[in-house]
Parts: sequence; C-alpha cells; structure tokens
Amino acid sequence: MTIAITVHDTGVRFRVQVQPRARRPGIDGLHGDALRVRVSAPPVDGAANDDVIKTVADALGCPRRAVRIIAGVTARTKTVEVDGVTADAIVRLVSAPHSTP
Repeated sequence: MTIAITVHDTGVRFRVQVQPRARRPGIDGLHGDALRVRVSAPPVDGAANDDVIKTVADALGCPRRAVRIIAGVTARTKTVEVDGVTADAIVRLVSAPHSTP
C-alpha cells in the first residue's frame, strides 16, 4: 500500500487515520492509504485534533501553524494539509515510522 498525497501550490494534502488514547503517541506507518497517527488525547473537545496537529508537525519538523485538518474534524479518518513540505517528506514518514517520547 502507498499513501495518497495531493500536491498543491503551498504544500501537500493527505489522509490520516487517528488512534486516540494511545499509550505511545507517534506516527505508525499506514492504515490503508492513510498515515496512522497515534495520539494520547481522548477524542473530546478537539483534544485529539490538537494532538494530531502537534504530532504531524513534530514528525515533519515544521511549525504547528503549517498543519491544518481540512476534513473529518469529528471522524477518525481526516484530511490534513501541510504547508511548506513536499510529498517526499510524507513518504519518508511512512517508510520510517517513529514514536514521540
């Protein structure tokens, strides 16, 4: 499987599959054609969405303001847009999953 990435003028868009209340937050490879993102926050009051933004930004080494959830705010499968990164950076995340401490 490969991740579906859409390149646009300022960055990329891709899908993420969120696992809330995870013991170890981080990027965990693929779930279908989406990047699996584990977050420790529960899916209450946007806490999991905030953790998704933080986890993706930290993994890509970009500022949090560059990461936005553009679809699926209340769903486990979301579409994320990241400004200032290339599709290659997303592919590297998939090929080298990692956890945050």
